Amino acid sequence: MAHPTGESIEGSLRLDFDRRLKLEFHGSRITSDAGLLAYRELDDALGLSAMAGDMLADTRTGRNGRHALVGLLRQSVFGRLAGYEDVNDADRLRHDPAMRWIVGGKAASGAAASPSQMGRFETRWLTAEKNLSALTDLSGRWIDRVHGRRPPRGIVLDMDSSVSPTHGEQELSVWNGHFECTCYHPLFVFNQFGDLERSALRPGNVHSADGWHDVLDPVVARYRGKVSHIYFRADAAFAMPGVYEYLEDKRIKYAIRLPANRVLQERIGHLLKRPVGRPPNHVRRSHASFNYQAGSWTKPRRVIAKVEWHPGELVPRVGFIVTNLSRPAERVVAFYNQRGTAEQWIKEGKGAIRWTRLSCRSFVANSVRLQLHALAYNLGNFLRTLATPEPIRDWSLTSLKEKLIKIGAKVVSHGRYIAFQMAEVAVPRTLFAEILRLIADLRPRSPPLPA
Repeated sequence: MAHPTGESIEGSLRLDFDRRLKLEFHGSRITSDAGLLAYRELDDALGLSAMAGDMLADTRTGRNGRHALVGLLRQSVFGRLAGYEDVNDADRLRHDPAMRWIVGGKAASGAAASPSQMGRFETRWLTAEKNLSALTDLSGRWIDRVHGRRPPRGIVLDMDSSVSPTHGEQELSVWNGHFECTCYHPLFVFNQFGDLERSALRPGNVHSADGWHDVLDPVVARYRGKVSHIYFRADAAFAMPGVYEYLEDKRIKYAIRLPANRVLQERIGHLLKRPVGRPPNHVRRSHASFNYQAGSWTKPRRVIAKVEWHPGELVPRVGFIVTNLSRPAERVVAFYNQRGTAEQWIKEGKGAIRWTRLSCRSFVANSVRLQLHALAYNLGNFLRTLATPEPIRDWSLTSLKEKLIKIGAKVVSHGRYIAFQMAEVAVPRTLFAEILRLIADLRPRSPPLPA
């Protein structure tokens, strides 16, 4: 039986292949997630948790609130960042020394929140309408704080939907014929830095663009007047007159993939004829630009066509983009193609943060879980884009989790301080020190003292 503080009370284990080896378990004195302390330093430098504490309402009654609401939020977000996406993980995680110091307050000298406390926090307190609304806005507020340290001249917004398969009786979990599974169908908006601007959980059987306005409009409103240009990219699911008209009304430049039809094919018929002669061993690519007005459109719009003849293929690959950009066709296509990075960020969210783990029974509780996953993703991405030295600048969130977060450390208590004696394997001391230096540069500068 485990000791309440995480220590083993049954002695060491021996290995038969070499009897000189002993295995001892010291749960409250050893952590496998010491690298999380760098993310907590970044959190403190940017004031992210403090902002959340100002936005969330504590609906608890009585005087039995052992942990502050902001501490519970840290345990939820940092736990997900380290790969502990279930409430039940708190049974062990509450004794982890790194997590206890990250949560702070009474947890530092005792224990972090228990599974029952975390369950009430995520499924009862955060599901209150006011708190869920604040939680949904929090990712954007965090990004605004980051942009205060790294002001962008322009913002590129990529909107895309994804699939979160479900495996139980979750509310509004519905069969989706396109994905061929029972699922939820969340919607995401990213910026060019990979930050998740806003997300929304939706039932599994809705159209890919369903609810686009409710997700996109708050993001656009935040940037209005703050940046010189806003750009928008999306796939063919968002090729709708309402989307075009909204973007044009807001003076947003856009590039959206347009589904092919007979009229569009006829406009580029001269490019679809197979070239005469022996085909080369490289891709032959051509572009066209013309005005086009579909029956549901109120006015003509510019359409870019790209035609590619690939070696060994009898028919060309054809794509159309509707846009209000004035740049040359080749540059419009290159700009649109960068939208593929949003799909990569969704894959990172699924792989590193596991934001498809939406296993609560109620839809609103799963909506809360998605927003907590979004905050964990953004915190991880902030460190990647703001505080990673050159040798690890290209690491994915998965690599950062496996090599930076998962640093083992022994905790030694002294009279005046606590020492985390960290292993030097993938991230040596010099590299970790550089991460902390970059984070220190993000702190607000104190005004000089008067002479």
